[in-house]
Amino acid sequence: MVVLFAAILLGCSSPTGKSQIFEVGNKEFTLGGKSFIVKAAEMHYTRIPAEYWEHRIEMCKALGMNTICLYTFWNSHEQEPGKFDFTGQNDVAKFCRLAQKHGMYVILRPGPYVCAEWEMGGLPWWLLKKKDIQLRTGDSYFLERTRLFMQKLGEQLAELQVSKGGNIIMVQVENEYGGYGIDKEYIASIRDMVKEAGFNSVPLFQCDWNSTFQLNGLDDLLWTINFGTGANIEEQFKALRKARPDTPLMCSEFWSGWFDHWGRKHETRDAKTMVSGIKDMLDRKISFSLYMTHGGTSFGHWGGANNPAYSAMCSSYDYDAPISEAGWATPKYYELRDLLVQYADSGQVIPDVPKAYPVVEIPTVQFAERADLFANLPQSVTTDRIKPMEDFNQGWGSILYRTTLPEIHEGTTLFIDEVHDWAQVFVDGKLLGRLDRRRGENSLSLPAIGKGSQLDILVEAMGRVNFDKSIHDRKGITEKVELLTDSTRFELTGWNVYNLPVGAVFAANPNFRKLS
Repeated sequence: MVVLFAAILLGCSSPTGKSQIFEVGNKEFTLGGKSFIVKAAEMHYTRIPAEYWEHRIEMCKALGMNTICLYTFWNSHEQEPGKFDFTGQNDVAKFCRLAQKHGMYVILRPGPYVCAEWEMGGLPWWLLKKKDIQLRTGDSYFLERTRLFMQKLGEQLAELQVSKGGNIIMVQVENEYGGYGIDKEYIASIRDMVKEAGFNSVPLFQCDWNSTFQLNGLDDLLWTINFGTGANIEEQFKALRKARPDTPLMCSEFWSGWFDHWGRKHETRDAKTMVSGIKDMLDRKISFSLYMTHGGTSFGHWGGANNPAYSAMCSSYDYDAPISEAGWATPKYYELRDLLVQYADSGQVIPDVPKAYPVVEIPTVQFAERADLFANLPQSVTTDRIKPMEDFNQGWGSILYRTTLPEIHEGTTLFIDEVHDWAQVFVDGKLLGRLDRRRGENSLSLPAIGKGSQLDILVEAMGRVNFDKSIHDRKGITEKVELLTDSTRFELTGWNVYNLPVGAVFAANPNFRKLS
């Protein structure tokens, strides 16, 4: 089945200065009635300092790309329920307009789930305050909140569709859902929300892997395939060609490299292999989006994690992309540019590569004072049984659980179910041990301890899982803490809980002491 979409013209300008229609037609995309191969550079506005946005867009244009592909991150725009932020670093409309200024089209990927090695795959942590929530399903609360976000996003970006004089040519519905489940009804709900938000006059598409794209594929959406460097192009599109022989082909994510985890080596992928794959697609008139063209940085607490086994992502999202984390043109950049100048669009002018921004030298920092955490705790809250961080209305940072111990005999095991993600265990202020979720650690053998001693468990949250069902990733201690002997299990209760969020408002005026 061939699905035809048209961008209805309202007489406004596109990035080329002409009124045009973008269509998904018979074996090809067309723009202004002429065949158009999408050469998209994926990069994410939240991973690039806003002051550098324009430079990075210029870098993509000089590479030979004609489109910018981007996710929107719901959890960055709505960090508290009902409080939406589209300003500053979150001003996605400004980012799109800067792309238009430089003659670049935009492919918008609004989720609600995006993966992207981003905290919880872009979903807001506060959804987990609802105990029985089922994310990425027909769960009524999840759909209600998703609809609100889509409406707000539409208020920002719907007017920037190419049909209205902007530069958005396509909008994605959900993201690689075949790797999560089978639920066409849910996908249809997200499609309808995208349309209701105003994205109703440009093509809507789904992306997935070649092995899963039909599991949730809707007849009225364009289907695209994701794969990476080194893949066999013919094989990747074989099933799609059979299912839809007249559809335009597009690799919606051609992975230029890979992401890094804490504690592992930097991932790289061969430049010549990447360029060869892109050449193969261009020779077949297959559109592509290079994921990533510029990765940037997952600042603050925004890096995600894989599970199982739990493995948190690095702050660096360099991705071994052609444009480095710092915004520099790499050897991979120049190899790709040499290819893309040979496949320039009719009338496309590929400018010179912009100069890299200068670096600054940071002088040595000398510390003269310290403020001990346990001497600067905020007001505690009490709970009989352990609860995760979200139950205390905290999204990120650390959390301290404190209780009083009964008499403990040597060899008793402290069992924590579960530690999310890195814990330090203290008794009467003395550090007894550390537990690391990445290593599956959840228990500690205790020495003999007198009755009435103070137990402190300080838990630091790392990134929430961004893939598969593990995105239901609550932080802190998620279930209970027990004392185990050969014959008994005793659950500890009566907790004082100290919330230590990343903003550290509680430590605005800490008690310092001089370093010796």
